[in-house]
Amino acid sequence: VGHCHPDVVKAAHEQNQLLNTNSRYLHDNLVDYAERLSKTLPEKLCIFYFLNSGSEANDLALRLARQYTKHEDVIVLDHAYHGHLTSLIDISPYKFRNLEGQKEWVHVAPVPDTYRGLYREDHEDSVTAYADEVKNIIEHAHKRGRKIAAFFAESLPSVGGQIIPPAGYFQKVAEHVHSAGGVFIADEIQVGFGRVGKHFWAFQLQGEDFIPDIVTMGKPIGNGHPLACVATTKEIAEAFAATGVEYFNTFGGNPVSCAIGLAVLDVIEKEQLQAHATEVGNFLMKILKEQQIKHPIIGDVRGCGLFIGVDLIKDQAE
Repeated sequence: VGHCHPDVVKAAHEQNQLLNTNSRYLHDNLVDYAERLSKTLPEKLCIFYFLNSGSEANDLALRLARQYTKHEDVIVLDHAYHGHLTSLIDISPYKFRNLEGQKEWVHVAPVPDTYRGLYREDHEDSVTAYADEVKNIIEHAHKRGRKIAAFFAESLPSVGGQIIPPAGYFQKVAEHVHSAGGVFIADEIQVGFGRVGKHFWAFQLQGEDFIPDIVTMGKPIGNGHPLACVATTKEIAEAFAATGVEYFNTFGGNPVSCAIGLAVLDVIEKEQLQAHATEVGNFLMKILKEQQIKHPIIGDVRGCGLFIGVDLIKDQAE
């Protein structure tokens, strides 16, 4: 919502003057904020855990998935990055390929990139072809006696090259993952909160019939303040609570963070930032596409709202 947005700064300052304590002490801001966030999401995503960073959120999502499914393995997209904790480096091909390599419980699926990926725009059904790659991974894992806990993906792969997955891909993948007893985790840390313009969440670009089992949030949620969130279903949260080991985060969901989170949502609404992202994004795409006609080095211009990728190439044919 912009550097030092006065409404966000004011909310932080006012709450700081009243009370800033750890989250063992109940405070209305936490409930009010969870309620406001829930209005932006599908109804079944109704349980919220508050944390301090996107990495913390993704780590918790992993724990939730494993506790609920009682499985260990995770399927991720190639080139993905999900955070800096050890657990997340393990599921980030972007990182682990330069470090200790791929763990036995990690499976890497090809990015659903219809420009330079395995199956391109000229393919008769790239959606099914990419989803079948995930299905094959599951079958291969089962043959080795392994079980899938989760398919973990950014709703729009960012480090992987600002990829816009073809609509319907997530639905088909979710089908394969659910039938294997796993859950679908949508990482919205970079692409949520109206950035894509026409929707509040990037996973909604896939269509109304797609709802992830877990959604993680970070980065823009607090406009630079350390704040993050995991949203999930009652069933998954209950399985997590059944261990008797409660989830506790000293500052996750403290009164100041929640006041800031509420202010950010107010600004997005009041200043119509979703519509703004659509308008500015469309304008930028139009100008970039004009450049594409003039410069053969520009192979592809793609995007949605203010999530835009320009693919620079050496050879148009290849």
